[in-house]
Amino acid sequence: MTPLRQRLLEELTRRNYSPRTAEAYVAGIRRFANHFQRSPEHLGPDHLREFQLHLIQHQRVSWSLFNQTVSALRFLYAHVLQRPDAVPFIPYGKKPKTLPVVLSSAEVHAVLNAFAHPPTRMIFRTLYACGLRINELIHLRVTDLDSGRMLVHVRQGKGQKDRCVPLARRLLDELRHYWRRYRPRDLLFPGQTADGTLCPATLQRHCVKAGRRVGLTKHVTPHTFRHCYATHLLEAGVDVPTLQRLLGHSSLSTTLRYLHLRSERVSQLHNPYDLLAGTTAVAPAACPPRPGTGRPGPPARADLPGPTPAPECPPAPRLA
Repeated sequence: MTPLRQRLLEELTRRNYSPRTAEAYVAGIRRFANHFQRSPEHLGPDHLREFQLHLIQHQRVSWSLFNQTVSALRFLYAHVLQRPDAVPFIPYGKKPKTLPVVLSSAEVHAVLNAFAHPPTRMIFRTLYACGLRINELIHLRVTDLDSGRMLVHVRQGKGQKDRCVPLARRLLDELRHYWRRYRPRDLLFPGQTADGTLCPATLQRHCVKAGRRVGLTKHVTPHTFRHCYATHLLEAGVDVPTLQRLLGHSSLSTTLRYLHLRSERVSQLHNPYDLLAGTTAVAPAACPPRPGTGRPGPPARADLPGPTPAPECPPAPRLA
């Protein structure tokens, strides 16, 4: 391990960054160094600008990955290399604001039943029933299920925060059947990685295949089930502050975007174009402009009872 990488990991540890964030930062800085074949200690603002353009124009990375790399470089120059003067030269990219993919209840049911392997099917049922992030699910332990209070304890979720989500009775029955058959000891869904967890990329592939198997044209990912959980709860009448706590969002604005996805609310709105059907009222004709002024004559007296008299327009000028 190089001294620079060692200092980077130490500074991340001092600030209690999560292991996944540390891994992502190291990967981003490694891409920066490999692009120039030089240590970041010898690279300056011009190199930073060139590398950002390279990510956008040549590698065409997503804006999420672009901004993640920017965060890593800003941390490196501000806290490790002690060069805060370079930070203003590493701007974030404006990420497009898009709505997430959401499935209907029938589509969720079809996808969940499309997993042939029972443990895999149980994994995605738990994802949807609890609205978990994929990293929260793969670290879920048997002891995190509280059947007495009907709660699931989510330990150290995003932002290293704990929270509780309701445990559905149906999910509890299915998890008990799963436990009796497979007998997991510690992790509820153990995997084959070095730390014994499941591989997120493998779950991603399983999810995409299940969506295609049932004929969906929507791009289905593990995170799609979290979006569905949030949207379906809103459609069932759950208020936004409660949903924010269930999802573990730090900012209410993150939760508010799910308001745009409530299909039953959007479909019940009256479109103004439909309201034009059967409309026969015609506005009274305006008088021609007064000569020399360009201003219209007096409007019709439609506010008086009885038949509306014709507007008194001034006579047209006689042309010589």
